Amino acid sequence: MGKRRRGNQEITNLTKKQKKHLKEFGEQHPFHDNVVDRPEKTQILRLPDSPQHPEHDSKEDSDEEQLSAYQKLLTTMIQGADDNSEDEESDGEDDGEEVEGESEEEEEEEEEGNDAEEDLEEGEGETPDNSQNKEHPEKTNGDIEENEKVETEREFTDKKNEAAFCLETNLPAEGEENMGEQEEEDIFAKHQETELSEEEVGQILQGSKIKSQVKWPKLGTLQCMCPSEHFPAVGQPSSAPLPTIHKTLEANWCLLNQFFAPEGGAVTDVTELQKELLGLMGTYRDVHFTNSSPLREAKEVRSAYCLHVLNHVLKANTRVLRNNAKLKETKDVNEEFRDQGITRPKVLILVPFRDGVLRVVQTFITLLEPKGKKMDVSNKKRFKEEYGEEPGESPPKLHRPDDYHAVFSGNTDDHFRIGVSIMKRSMRLYSPFYSSDIIIASPLGLRTVLGADSEKKRDFDFLSSIELLIVDQADVFLMQNWEHLLHVLKYLNLQPLDSHGVDFSRVRMWNLNNWAAHYRQTLVFSAIQEPQITNILTKHCHNYRGQVCSKTIPKVGSICQVLVQLPHVFQMFHSDSFMDQDARFQFFVDKILPQYRDSVMSHTFIYVPSYFDFVRLRNYLKKEDVSFASVSEYSQRSEVSRARHYFQKGEKQFMLFSERFHFYKRYTIKGIHNLIFYGLPTYAHFYSEVCNMLQAGVREGGASVSFTCTALYSRYDMHRLTAITGVDRAAQMLQSKKTVHLFITGEEKNT
Repeated sequence: MGKRRRGNQEITNLTKKQKKHLKEFGEQHPFHDNVVDRPEKTQILRLPDSPQHPEHDSKEDSDEEQLSAYQKLLTTMIQGADDNSEDEESDGEDDGEEVEGESEEEEEEEEEGNDAEEDLEEGEGETPDNSQNKEHPEKTNGDIEENEKVETEREFTDKKNEAAFCLETNLPAEGEENMGEQEEEDIFAKHQETELSEEEVGQILQGSKIKSQVKWPKLGTLQCMCPSEHFPAVGQPSSAPLPTIHKTLEANWCLLNQFFAPEGGAVTDVTELQKELLGLMGTYRDVHFTNSSPLREAKEVRSAYCLHVLNHVLKANTRVLRNNAKLKETKDVNEEFRDQGITRPKVLILVPFRDGVLRVVQTFITLLEPKGKKMDVSNKKRFKEEYGEEPGESPPKLHRPDDYHAVFSGNTDDHFRIGVSIMKRSMRLYSPFYSSDIIIASPLGLRTVLGADSEKKRDFDFLSSIELLIVDQADVFLMQNWEHLLHVLKYLNLQPLDSHGVDFSRVRMWNLNNWAAHYRQTLVFSAIQEPQITNILTKHCHNYRGQVCSKTIPKVGSICQVLVQLPHVFQMFHSDSFMDQDARFQFFVDKILPQYRDSVMSHTFIYVPSYFDFVRLRNYLKKEDVSFASVSEYSQRSEVSRARHYFQKGEKQFMLFSERFHFYKRYTIKGIHNLIFYGLPTYAHFYSEVCNMLQAGVREGGASVSFTCTALYSRYDMHRLTAITGVDRAAQMLQSKKTVHLFITGEEKNT
């Protein structure tokens, strides 16, 4: 410890120039040699700042040392680092203990990372190993952030098994050498080997699409869009049979539903829904499935896309390994094997919470693990600690709807990213992104790596060769921050800024032509139909094989689940576009709010789906000096308690309530007499849940109260209106010349 402290003190006293030389050459410049307390009898010349020369005991020793220092100076300035390293070896004994201590510090700096070395250059008076020590309060926030960034990068990478999981050096497993003939007929090989012409690419970018519609037994009505006649639209289920399963998955793929089978219960076979999804995904078209309910279909959907992901990755890796063996044996120099992208990551899976990552990885293990044997999974213990849920973390059983418990089960942290690499029957978790086959992340977790345009340190090259994008629970991303997802989509399949050591003779031509986006398959799964989700496929997906979108048509709306006797007044306003929020605001301020300003219309609850609209209304009500309380997802618990209390007691006339707060909390608000939906809820069942809150006040008060409900909508709210009122009623309301429609619930028949 004493020696290390002395080394730290010596580094602290160095100037910026001295530190730079120490970093580059591993020792101080001979001009600044200052060696004391040497056990050997060796004299070292000190070069002073003044022209006066110090006296020395031995003139011969002094001359020899002066000559050595001069030679070192010349070699440092002229010959460069290579010659200087030879001088270091020859004169290493003359550098003393202090230089040894400093070189130890340099080695520790290199282990800490490059950013720590930059701190050594930039900050004077700072020790590299005590960057956050109390003895150095002058450390800037920027330096602390850099160190945190280094720790974060180290946290997500495992570099121990690079050789075992390296695609370039491994060879195929036994039985996989002769899979070429079988692969030629596979849709995977046909998709990868299809060469587009510039004319076809231009046709795709123009957005010209051939549209058709077909109905499948489980997926329902499918809308198909194809950019080219060469790849016709999908027909009946027989036109999209189950894809060829890789040999590694043959034994287990039928156990697709084993992970979520009840304890002690029999494992169900592959369902009809999964067969239709697998057949559709196997055509490598973009797929948007809009009925992935967290209570029913979500588990089946997750198992299906996990099988598709593994099938794709194993086929791609097997092709590379088989070509490695061919290259090793072939003598033909001109033979080419173009079988990979510029970077290794092939699959990007976006999920909203850490629990989703846990379920995906567990499904991977179930499908890959051979019968009767344990699969080799690197860093499995650490993964369970970071992505699992400890018994003490789960809150006590709350009285919440079943869909709430389905969405928020397990670890609900939304900032994460992890790389997964697969080689034969082994899996490595926390692999570096550029050594990963699969990246599983949240949009927020990826955005912190991608950065913004103004940031210097950012990286997005690992997304350049993504062949398969999966957006699971896309509706939950609407409740987080949709901009993060759009930001990630913006940086998919861009031309990388660096080659990252790739062998360009093995890179596919469509990757080199920057056409990877036209070969990428995108799978989007959501519980609802929403224009913002559909916009992902229309604006950000340009697959040459086309798109297939399921269309959910609810005949019975969620208004039928309202138990309160309540008149529902739906008022339509004119709007020029889906994003025209000014028209909604003016209609509310001019037509709706004046009706409720009277003190008689107290206990008025305003439900606002968009947080931007919430802020706009809150500012307006403050400006107009209206008595109101507000509750949003950013409100503190004490603020929520006060707002609920004031509203229930009638001390506040209005309560402004954001949809995201309802999504994350599902509190029952008591004391509602008048209900206003500033916009129709994103989730149809939220409409009936909020309407049924009116019962809570009646149970306690006992006195009869007349309730009212007003909902605003425009013609661009067609999907939400259909989910609430049903398809027939919604069609009548949108086509009618009347702008006001009345429904009454709680009676024997809904009017």
